[in-house]
Amino acid sequence: MSVEHDLLVGISKSFGLFYLMALSVAALIYAFWPANKPRFDRAARSILDGEDKPWR
Repeated sequence: MSVEHDLLVGISKSFGLFYLMALSVAALIYAFWPANKPRFDRAARSILDGEDKPWR
């Protein structure tokens, strides 16, 4: 049984492409999921909560 190098390269590139596309879609779904909005809003405000005066 012989598997040529070009076939393995093609399979690995295709797998990598679909893997990254699926990961990107999963990240977008997680970021825009309505239940996560309060968590992201709280995280965005938390960095500014202690910034009521200039740094010294």
